[in-house]
Amino acid sequence: MAKAVFTTKPTPTYDDLPEHRYHFPRTYLRQVEAALGDWIVYYEPRRTSGELSSRGGRQSYFAVARVDSIAADDEQPDHYYAFVSGFLAFDRSVPFREGRHFFEAQLRREDGQTSKGAFGRAVRALSDSEFDLILQAGFQRVLMPETRAPELQPSGFEEEPALYDRPVIERLIARPFREAAFSIAVKAAYDATCAMTGLKIINGGGRSEVQAAHIRPVADQGPDSVRNGIALCGTAHWMFDRGLISIDDDHSLLLARNNIPDSVLRLINPDHRLRVPDRVDLHPHPQFLRYHRDVVFKG
Repeated sequence: MAKAVFTTKPTPTYDDLPEHRYHFPRTYLRQVEAALGDWIVYYEPRRTSGELSSRGGRQSYFAVARVDSIAADDEQPDHYYAFVSGFLAFDRSVPFREGRHFFEAQLRREDGQTSKGAFGRAVRALSDSEFDLILQAGFQRVLMPETRAPELQPSGFEEEPALYDRPVIERLIARPFREAAFSIAVKAAYDATCAMTGLKIINGGGRSEVQAAHIRPVADQGPDSVRNGIALCGTAHWMFDRGLISIDDDHSLLLARNNIPDSVLRLINPDHRLRVPDRVDLHPHPQFLRYHRDVVFKG
């Protein structure tokens, strides 16, 4: 087993859904097979789509996952899927270089410049030490709570000092750590504001009262991804989890009106639309929204 970097675009050229699968050509089969059973880091390049002129990508590592299995693509010859689990978005995206330091040594030429040839490989081997450093940078606000902005503190999460003394892999599978990372990432994406009511309530301790809600529940294989999350106030979160409110693909709110009191309806955004992050790649993913409508919604 060996760790690796998987490159994927916001508008993928391949049939990627990073929370569940990574689509790749035979060219990278050996490298992906080496990562089977181990952890990988996702990287977003400068190009945001298959168009050569596309720009605006973060050029950053943005999440971690574990490779569970590999299967041939039945519809496209010489292409494969790597199926993953344990997806967890970083609470901050990590640039491939910070100052003179390259998180992947192979990306640095001898003259200190970036190796375009190394960057041309969509799947790259990653050493354990490089993996650890990327995760420490990506989960900085979880690992060092004192650096967190008060409004991004995960509500209901009690710090467990012993948790952060464990090996990095043990942290990734610990539910308290994952809940904290998910909460911070979602709150940051939504500016600590309820997406259904527009309420931004900061308590006396400087913490936001908004909560990070999973669209597809973790108990039903929902990933800890910002695209599977929404920032909601307590009342909206309760109604969403119980299927009294759902969301269409165009972000309009769907209401089970017979089950919602008028006093609560008046809290909802007047246009009955979800307020989404500015960055399109952080919007709720249609696949998770469809699951909530089909399985959870009572309308």
